Amino acid sequence: MPNEVMTYWIIWLIGGYLCGAIPFGLLIGKMKGIDVREHGSKNIGATNTGRVLGKKWGILCFLLDVLKGAGPVLSYGLVTGASAGELTVAGQLMWLAIAVVAVCGHMFPVWLKFKGGKGVATGLGVLLGFWPVLTVAGVVAGLTWLLIVNVTAYVSLASVLAAASLPVVSVAMTFVLGGDWKQALIYACLTGALAAMVIIKHSANISRLKAGTENKVGWGMKGKKLKKSE
Repeated sequence: MPNEVMTYWIIWLIGGYLCGAIPFGLLIGKMKGIDVREHGSKNIGATNTGRVLGKKWGILCFLLDVLKGAGPVLSYGLVTGASAGELTVAGQLMWLAIAVVAVCGHMFPVWLKFKGGKGVATGLGVLLGFWPVLTVAGVVAGLTWLLIVNVTAYVSLASVLAAASLPVVSVAMTFVLGGDWKQALIYACLTGALAAMVIIKHSANISRLKAGTENKVGWGMKGKKLKKSE
C-alpha cells in the first residue's frame, strides 16, 4: 500500500475518532447549566441526557450522536468511491475502520479521560452511513430497540438486543443482495465488533437487569403505564 494512501487513511481515522468524541450530551447539559455526569446514570449519552434535561434534549442528543457517527463514514465513502462499490476488499476494510474509530471516539473520548457513552446512537449512525447492507441492519436494529423499549421500558436491554441483532441481519442482507461469503465475513466482523463494544459497555446494566434493579424509562407503552401507576 503506497505511503500516501496510508497517510491519507490515518488522517481520516483521526478525524473519525475526533468527530465521534464530540460529547454532545455534556455540551447540551453545559448550555443548560447542568453537568449530566453528576446526575442520573452519570452517562453523557442520549438516554441520561433526556432523563436529566428532558425528553426533547435527549432526542436532540440522540440525533447529534447519530450524525457524528454517520458523518465520517458517509464522507469517506463519497470521497473514496467506497459508497459506489469501487473499493477492493482492503479498501472496504479501511472504510469499515472509520466506523469503528467513530464509535470508539464516543465511548472513549480523549478530552473526558476516555469516559464516554455506550455507543448505541453513534453505532446506529455509522451503520446508516453504509448502503445498503449495513443501513438495513441499522434500521432493523433501531426498530428492535424501539420495540423492546416499548414492551419492557428498559433502554439497556433494548440496546443489548439491538446490538446482538446486527451481525445476523448484516450477513443475511449480504446474501439477499447477491454478495459472497467474503463480503459477509467483512460485514460480520464489523457489526460483531460494534455489537461487542456496545454489550461490554452495558455490562453493569446487564448485572442490574439480572438483579432486578435496573432503571426503567417513563416513555413508551410500558413506561407510560409505570408512570400512571406511580
